[in-house]
Amino acid sequence: MPATPAYPPHSAPRLYVDVELSEGAEIRLDGSHAHYLLNVMRIKQGQPVKLFDDRTGEYLAHVAMLGKRDIILLVDGKTRERENVPDLWLLAAPIKKDRFNWIAEKATELGITKMVPVQTQRTQNVAIKPDKLRAHMIEAAEQCERTALPELEPLIKLEALLNKWPSDRHLFFADERIHERGEGSFRSALVANDGPAAILIGPEGGFADNENEMIHALPRSVPVSLGPRILRADTAAVAAISLWMAGRGDWS
Repeated sequence: MPATPAYPPHSAPRLYVDVELSEGAEIRLDGSHAHYLLNVMRIKQGQPVKLFDDRTGEYLAHVAMLGKRDIILLVDGKTRERENVPDLWLLAAPIKKDRFNWIAEKATELGITKMVPVQTQRTQNVAIKPDKLRAHMIEAAEQCERTALPELEPLIKLEALLNKWPSDRHLFFADERIHERGEGSFRSALVANDGPAAILIGPEGGFADNENEMIHALPRSVPVSLGPRILRADTAAVAAISLWMAGRGDWS
C-alpha cells in the first residue's frame, strides 16, 4: 500500500493565478499554465496543485477535469495566508537582459516588495520587456514558496525618481568613494535608519558625478559601502538586499 502523502503535498505543482481564490472555487487554466501541467508535469485527474493569488494566500486544489488544452481545478482550502513582507524596494539600472532578469529573480526570492528599473546617464541601451521581466519574478515566487509578488514599476529616469521621492522612505545607495574614507558601514546605517527603505543600484560604470550629487542631496539618502571589492551590478543588488534583510528585514 502506498504511503499517504503529506498535506499539503510538497511535490505538487505550484502556480500563481491572477484571480482571487477561495475555498470551493472552480479555476479554469489554459495557455501556458495548462501546457505546463498537461505536457510538462503530466498531471492526472484528482492530483493536487498548489495555487496562490497575491491577494489572500496559498490554496490547495485538485484536478477536477482534464481537457486537451485546458484544466479545471477545484480549490479544496487555504494552506497559508499571504505573507507579511518587509517594506523594501529595489531600484536598479538595467544591465544586459539575462543579468537583469537574474536580478529580478533573486530580488523576488529575497523578499522585496517593489522593483523599479531606473534610467541613468551610464545605463546600457537595454530594452526593458515588462511582461518577460514579470514572468521571471512570478516563476521565482512559484518555485520559492512566496505568497506575495513584488510590484514591478515602469522604467523611470533617475532625476524624475528623486524629484518625487517619498519623505518617509530611506534611500540606501552604494557609494564606492566612502569606503576609501573608511565610512559607510552598512550595519551602522541600518541601526540609524529604521523604517521603509529602498536600495539604489547604479549601472556598470557607476553613477555620473552630477547624479551622485543629486542622490546625496536627497534628505533621506543613506550612502553605504558594500566592502573593499568592486562588485558587478547584479552582485551588488543581491549583496545589498541580503544585508538589509539581515539587519532590518525578516532575517533579523
